[in-house]
Amino acid sequence: MDFKAKATELVEKIKNDPALLAQFREDPVAVVEKLVGVDLPEEQLRQAAELVKAKIDLDKASNLLGGLFGKK
Repeated sequence: MDFKAKATELVEKIKNDPALLAQFREDPVAVVEKLVGVDLPEEQLRQAAELVKAKIDLDKASNLLGGLFGKK
C-alpha cells in the first residue's frame, strides 16, 4: 500500500468534514482504520495516522502563515 498517496487522500477527506476532523483529533488510529477499509497491523495504522496528522498540521500552519503575509 502506498501510504503517502493514501495519506493524501485521507487528509482531504478529513479536512473537508468537520465531524470527521473532530473524531480524528480524538482517535486518529480509529478514523484511519475506518477510512482505509483494510485490516492493517496496528503499527501501520499508527504510522498512517501520524502521517495524516502531520499533513493536516502542516496545511494548517501554512494557511496561518499565508494569512499573515496576505497569501493563501
